[in-house]
Amino acid sequence: MNTQWHLPGELIERYTTGHLEAVQVMSVETHLMGCARCREAVPYEREWLTAGWERIADAVDRPRPRPVARILRRCGVPEHVAVFLAATPALARGWLVAVTATVAAAVAVAHLVDSTGAAWTVHPLLFFLTVAPVLPLAGIALAYGPRVDPVHETQAATPMAGSRSLLLRALAVLVCAIVLTGLATPLLPGPPGLAAAWLLPALALTATTLALATRVAPPVSAAVLIVAWSCAVLTTGGLTGDGLVLFSPAAQILYGAATVLLIPLVHLRRARFDPGEPRWNRPSASKN
Repeated sequence: MNTQWHLPGELIERYTTGHLEAVQVMSVETHLMGCARCREAVPYEREWLTAGWERIADAVDRPRPRPVARILRRCGVPEHVAVFLAATPALARGWLVAVTATVAAAVAVAHLVDSTGAAWTVHPLLFFLTVAPVLPLAGIALAYGPRVDPVHETQAATPMAGSRSLLLRALAVLVCAIVLTGLATPLLPGPPGLAAAWLLPALALTATTLALATRVAPPVSAAVLIVAWSCAVLTTGGLTGDGLVLFSPAAQILYGAATVLLIPLVHLRRARFDPGEPRWNRPSASKN
């Protein structure tokens, strides 16, 4: 004898017309999940149900892009690249805040020095010109690697791994730093040409960081260059009495030439970024 219980017709009618309490609805739907006979007794429009499931599947399979990804798409960036860049490690947000704060502080220091009339000892733009070129390096150090990216090992098995991942994120970091610093440049005291003297050093230091990253970890190469650049500015300024020696026209030519030479080198050595090649990118072996 079949003792299975089925939904009464009156209960099905109240369910379909929306006259049941939330707890009763949950109970009815739990029964419908395991009872084919009662499911057949519930009237529904097949086309409406099919369309509803298609909308749900589309929302699950194609989630709404993040705001950053939508902005990048509007700028002409391919969809898969935009989604990848929008998924940059969370530390990148902290870097953007730090860059904005640092640039604002550099502008404030420049105006402070200029207003105190101390330009004969410290040039108003010196702090800004020293800090601006190394801002992208900190972003590159936080853009790639097993220590900063929680999905690094998973991503290593995708086509975006290795050099493509690092170079795309490095480019995004460089563009963001240039845009933020460029917006601050008109706010600085002094001639516009001198205020923009940070750009070529920034490009040269970024290219050098990427070239060194084929041998050592990006955080190490970035840290070494940040220290070396700061020491070079202070040393040359102390020895020559002119803190802007490294921002002279002759120095700008050297920065431009170095950038032109280093970019092809990074391209030729891009395979050294791939997982398993550089020692800094190899997953640590488990100890038994």
